[in-house]
Amino acid sequence: MASASDNPAVQSIEQRIESLVDSIFDKSIIGASFCTISARNPNSTLHEKCVAAVKEFWSTLSTEQKDTQNLALRLLVKHMHRQGNEKRVDALCSALEFLVESSSIEAKAVCDTLLQCDRLAVAEELHWNATFQLAKKIIGGVDYKGVRDLLKVVLDKSQLLNGSSNVACMPLYQVVLKLVKHIINRNSCLMPAYLAIYEISKFESDKNQMWPHWPLGKVLSDFVDGFRNCAQMVSISGRHQLLPIVGHSMSVSNVWRLNRTTLKFALNGPLPYNRELQEPQTKLLCYVLEQPYSRELVCNMLELNIQAKQLCEVLEEQLVDLLVLALDRFERDTTAHSDSQLQWQHLSSQLIYFVLFQFASFSHIVHSLYKKLKGKSLKKGRHHLMWVLLQFISGSIQKNPIDDFLPVMKLYDLLYDDKEPIPVPDINSPQSTHVMAATCIWIHLNKKAGATTKLRPIPVSLREHLEFLKQNLKSFTLQGYRVALMCNAYSTDTDNFSRPMGFLVETIYGNNKTTILLPGNVVASAPTTPLQMNFLDSLTVHAKMSLIHSIVTKVIKLAKSKAGAALAPSLVETYSRLLVYMEIESLGIKGFINQLLPTVVDSQALGILHALLEMFSYRLHHTQINYRIQLLASLHQMSNTQLISQNQLYMCVESTILKLIIGLGSSEVQPQLSRISSEAKGGASFLVSDSEELNRALVLTIARAMHVTAVDNMSSVWCDDILNIIMQKTPLSWSTNTLQCFPQSLAEYFQKNSVNNRDSMLQLRSSVEMEYKKWRSMGGNESGIIAHFSMQNNPPLFLCIIWKNIQDENRVPSTAFKVLDRLGPRALTAHLRAFADYLVFEIASSPMVQNSTKCIDALTDMMWKYNIITIDRLVLCLALRCLEGKEAQVQFVVIQFLLTAKSDFKTRIHDFLRENTSEHWAQSNWHEIHMTFHKKYPEKFYYEGSQDLNSTIQHQYLPVYFGNVCLRFIPVLDIIIHRFLELGQMQKSLEIILEHIGGLYKFHDHPITYLYNTLFYFEKRLIDKDNLKRKLVNSIIGAFNDIRPENWCLSEDYLQYLKRPQEESAWAPDQDYYIRLISRLRKTILGELPPPYPSADWRFNEFPNAAAHALHSICVELMALPVSAQKVGEALINVSLKPSSQLPPRKDIMSWYNAVGLILTALPESYWKVLNERILQAICCPMLETPDPHHNPFKILNVNLSHLQMAQHECSTILELCHAVWHHAGIGQLSHLPLFVKEQLKPKIRQESQFIFLCHLVGPFLQRFHMERTRCLLEV
Repeated sequence: MASASDNPAVQSIEQRIESLVDSIFDKSIIGASFCTISARNPNSTLHEKCVAAVKEFWSTLSTEQKDTQNLALRLLVKHMHRQGNEKRVDALCSALEFLVESSSIEAKAVCDTLLQCDRLAVAEELHWNATFQLAKKIIGGVDYKGVRDLLKVVLDKSQLLNGSSNVACMPLYQVVLKLVKHIINRNSCLMPAYLAIYEISKFESDKNQMWPHWPLGKVLSDFVDGFRNCAQMVSISGRHQLLPIVGHSMSVSNVWRLNRTTLKFALNGPLPYNRELQEPQTKLLCYVLEQPYSRELVCNMLELNIQAKQLCEVLEEQLVDLLVLALDRFERDTTAHSDSQLQWQHLSSQLIYFVLFQFASFSHIVHSLYKKLKGKSLKKGRHHLMWVLLQFISGSIQKNPIDDFLPVMKLYDLLYDDKEPIPVPDINSPQSTHVMAATCIWIHLNKKAGATTKLRPIPVSLREHLEFLKQNLKSFTLQGYRVALMCNAYSTDTDNFSRPMGFLVETIYGNNKTTILLPGNVVASAPTTPLQMNFLDSLTVHAKMSLIHSIVTKVIKLAKSKAGAALAPSLVETYSRLLVYMEIESLGIKGFINQLLPTVVDSQALGILHALLEMFSYRLHHTQINYRIQLLASLHQMSNTQLISQNQLYMCVESTILKLIIGLGSSEVQPQLSRISSEAKGGASFLVSDSEELNRALVLTIARAMHVTAVDNMSSVWCDDILNIIMQKTPLSWSTNTLQCFPQSLAEYFQKNSVNNRDSMLQLRSSVEMEYKKWRSMGGNESGIIAHFSMQNNPPLFLCIIWKNIQDENRVPSTAFKVLDRLGPRALTAHLRAFADYLVFEIASSPMVQNSTKCIDALTDMMWKYNIITIDRLVLCLALRCLEGKEAQVQFVVIQFLLTAKSDFKTRIHDFLRENTSEHWAQSNWHEIHMTFHKKYPEKFYYEGSQDLNSTIQHQYLPVYFGNVCLRFIPVLDIIIHRFLELGQMQKSLEIILEHIGGLYKFHDHPITYLYNTLFYFEKRLIDKDNLKRKLVNSIIGAFNDIRPENWCLSEDYLQYLKRPQEESAWAPDQDYYIRLISRLRKTILGELPPPYPSADWRFNEFPNAAAHALHSICVELMALPVSAQKVGEALINVSLKPSSQLPPRKDIMSWYNAVGLILTALPESYWKVLNERILQAICCPMLETPDPHHNPFKILNVNLSHLQMAQHECSTILELCHAVWHHAGIGQLSHLPLFVKEQLKPKIRQESQFIFLCHLVGPFLQRFHMERTRCLLEV
């Protein structure tokens, strides 16, 4: 590279600058010594001469390139540093200042050159001072971004002073100090203060930088501290103590997000937040990780993407801490962990998931475990720890090098250093598989090592275990856990594993030599007893994966070969139980949806398809929303194919779709529909059916979700797409009563797009009479009758004709069944709708009760005698018809009569409830009970009529493993109750229905959630109907009285209220009642209360954990109180704000507010709107409205300071409670804030202190508005 001196242009500039300086200053020794008192030109000073000379010189550079000017500037600054005389330095600085003021050169360029000069050093005091003084003078000409950059440079240069501790250096500090003060002084208006604090914070967090010497350090600290009030205004009070509820709190929101590197809150800007908010939130992450079904929330909190596979060290640490914590708990109290197997099962599931997706490293976890356990005596739970490690090792050791697993050997040294062998455990106990887990790990390691790696001998303490396993390699029996031990130990040894696994598969499938009969005389393989959950829990993940793989392979093989015998009941039940394990999701539910179901459909194996849909409907409790949506789409597509023309299968598909639709969680609907509308090809069309009833159910689900999540006040664009598709496929109209219950935006949509696709009743009657005459006139012309009445273009009135024929002749001709068979189940739905309308009209217009009875009797015969229609399809169709006035009342009277007046359905329900339990996972004899019921009440799915009917039509029955008319009716009953509540005048009828068949809710998979949604959605309809609310609660919750403890859901106080006579139902709960309810939720969240009932296996519960169960139970109870919503809301707030000995200490009060916030935000708006009144009272309190001059509002509203000083005020406690409530609120609930501020708070604000209170109130949620609801931010 050429040097600068070789370049003529550069050399010329250097020479010119040299000449310039020489022309200004006398280079002689005398001249340099007496420059302050001597002058070449007596008419001008040195300063004037220097400025004039530099000005003239710079004018000659105006035509030069920018780089040349910058070079000249650098050379001039270097010459300044060469001057040893103060006057000469000042003269050159004055010249530079003049150039800036005359705009000959930019101030930013001069400042950069001065501060970045390599000659700038602490030892050169003269030039140091001159540099910073000049920078202070001209920095006003720099733009705010340039000033930010200069501040960074100044802070870096201040590091040069840290090495000088001599007091003589103080002048050097002072010039730097003055420049920094000038830059960060808000009155200087050099740059926004937030940019300054950002640079200071970045400087402070740089580990390579030292904090400046105390004079400058104090200035910077004071400046940062000046933002403390601002930080306080945008901080959520006690945020570090707020905890979510997994399965309820917003898992897709940013509310709980943490930095995945530091585990700190994602705070806005580098403000001086309280220390608690800037610390790693290990408690929060640990709490969430401990909860079952918390993966989604954990991934959202840490922004983990399964596609990215990025290691998260803090997650590793927390997993290790959880394992150590579990060991410590077990060490201290083994009696309290009788259900420890489920606890360790959950920990192993979390470990497998996060290691599998490479968010954590198994070897790192083991190393960390060793370090944390070293020096501790935690051996009581060592078997459980090794069980957790075995889960991962057994499933992954074949695909990874042995070096990844050898660190486990260190744990043997630590935990199994016993001098004597550990006795072989009782193999009849499920704990035996945990006790022998360490030996199983050693066997897997030894197998992997093979001949290439020499492992040391097994520890002395485990030798007897190893010998026992070797001796039992060929001993297989389902008594005890011997087979499980063999599978766990040898799952990676093909030769030794095939025998026990083959034994298990044969046990649940049979040997094809014996068969049994299923309902409908369907032949199936013989085994009926499934593998018990305790046994499946005792298998390792690898063994369970092998078992489920064997089952799926067997089912696919049978589907493709179209085997004669149906699947064995034990295989179907065992498969359904294996699907609950989240750690085998890829082979479990994912394989079920993506592999097994499509293969069975393609193979047209109708019997297996029917079994799979039954399994999904009646056995699976926690299925991720993406799989449910995927299944829903598949079923809609399937229902439109010829494959589903089989009547029994068609009914099963429609019943499954209905259950999927009404089972959508309120918080799931809006995110899923929004995602599908934006991502899926064709929008949400694949969620819309050709069935009017299913589309009505979908609209009702959307209405419920909008109301419960409070998104009605937001744009309805997210659901417009699917509503438009629904209206295209099945134009809908709704009754006035239904529209009154709809959210406003949804009601307006249907009023705007109202359709009347139903003939008038007189037209319908005329058409039926005409068709009936044709029917009678055609007589014995069977072929003509079949051809005419099965034509697609004919009016769908054939069921009306059959009904009239039964009334006239008390029979159904065989020709009618052939017509029905030709029509098929899909076409028959249109006939059923017309029949429902005609039935209601005929009964409504019938003048005599006797005629009405005859109508109902004929209808009953169609269901139970001739098997033409089923009660669940008929009642669903009736309930969803759009009728008004008297016809609407008759519509529900008919439903009530069918369900309660006739014994056919009631006796089935009563017998089913008496003989069955809903806890199917604990049963081993479900099949026997199932068959007993079907033998007593055989179900006919075809139009076979009376027994003496000589029909040539042969129908195929599909295997039924779980379902019956009672279970199929449960989702229909859900809809019926809601429709009765819409009408309002049918309270007595609804109570009668609940009295007779409410016990079915014992088998509802989400009874509390359904009751919660019902009370929430129909809150306004139920305001003055305390007895009806009580009846709803008593019927649904009371259905579990024979299988669960009395207080499994409701409090003792409410249970006593339920026992009161109806005339004594008035009750006004006292303050202690509300304290006990809130305390229950608080203690449940903190883990201080046991599960709600001993058998609460959350894998088969409607809720994923005890806290979600407690929250919904409490909300149900509060909404069902015979007290107005306003009084309940006031009571919840009062017990939180008023001192009480039953409340936790002030330092822990946020855990109380956390519970109150969760409860209030889970209740309808009328409950938590009371908080707005308290805010109005607080903002108008004397402390804010007429403040004393010495009162600092920021100190008053500093919650932490108030707690320390025991000086809480009304405004600070209200602020604290509001933050807790709004932190848990959904964006729909928060959207009311702008209107509340504008209409109610703004007119009250007259003092600065009131405005500061408002800033504290709303400030913490502005960022959330910005991210989730920008319009609200603009309105605020």
